[in-house]
Amino acid sequence: MSGPQTPAIFDGHNDALFKLFSDDAFPDIQSFLDGRDDHVDVPRCLEGGFGGGMFAVYAPSPIDIDAAFAEMAEPEYDLGLPEPLEWSEAAAVALAQTAALFRLEALGALKVCRSVREIEDCLENGPMAAVLHMEGAEAIDADFNALDVLYRAGLRSLGPVWSRPNIFGHGVPFRYPGDGDTGPGLTELGVELVRRCDALGILIDLSHMTEAGFWDVARHSDRPLVATHSNVHAISPHARNLTDRQLAAIRERDGIVGINFAVAFLREDGRMVDTGLDMILRHMDHLIDRLGEDRVGFGSDFDGAQVPVALGSAAGLPVLRQAMLDHGFGAELMKKLCHGNWLRVLAQIWAEGD
Repeated sequence: MSGPQTPAIFDGHNDALFKLFSDDAFPDIQSFLDGRDDHVDVPRCLEGGFGGGMFAVYAPSPIDIDAAFAEMAEPEYDLGLPEPLEWSEAAAVALAQTAALFRLEALGALKVCRSVREIEDCLENGPMAAVLHMEGAEAIDADFNALDVLYRAGLRSLGPVWSRPNIFGHGVPFRYPGDGDTGPGLTELGVELVRRCDALGILIDLSHMTEAGFWDVARHSDRPLVATHSNVHAISPHARNLTDRQLAAIRERDGIVGINFAVAFLREDGRMVDTGLDMILRHMDHLIDRLGEDRVGFGSDFDGAQVPVALGSAAGLPVLRQAMLDHGFGAELMKKLCHGNWLRVLAQIWAEGD
């Protein structure tokens, strides 16, 4: 099957649960089914052939998002790191957003998937596939009780840090120009978190992590290295992006990078202003060159970032597919980039077939 809505896209990162939660403490679940003025909902995903992805649970820091985006439109910026969150605050948010995900499943909007087979079935037959992901592990306690409970609930992907410090490690600031060498890596608890995630089969997300933290994960994890929503530092020298040395390590460990659609991480000048889809293709070309065509996917950051106007939302994915075809990508490569590479890496990390 081919066309503007195929191959189906499995995406490494979206913040739809955060957007639902931030609209109201009791999320307006029905808007996700009927359509809302954001990036990800059922009508937009059906229109765009968005087959599913990692649905992030994220506890926000008390910052002014509009002011932060305005600062990121300047030629240079350094937003600094927000203060750490209290566990009780983060845990309450995580439970609310996870509950919202399961309410969506009960209404038939999506299916919470715990295996690649379940994702494949959703991509083929519907509904949307949803993998429970945690962006920043502030809701995980030092005794890892919450980790065990959330794993039972379906948690299969976890970023130890967002762009702030916590008991597990340190995140990178939103800084341009800059790189990920901004502070310490994992704490002792962070190393233990990595080992426990490996034992359970939970993906460890390297996005938002300092360069020191990246190398700590590489030392202490025996799974493929994964950055669910990061871009190329050699093109856009932003602290959130990955250096070629980091990409070489991801290739060596047979991992994957999901291309982030956030304009500030795409543009050469790092500014939070609109850019064309050609910049997504530039990052894609570089990643394919450095990682090989089996280790590149999408990590849109839908509902968590300003994306190119030409794309707009999940409904605009056919435009991106057409740009990829016009760029010379054949049918086999399209399938790998759209979902095949993600499914391969998830099967390895989740130890399916072991």
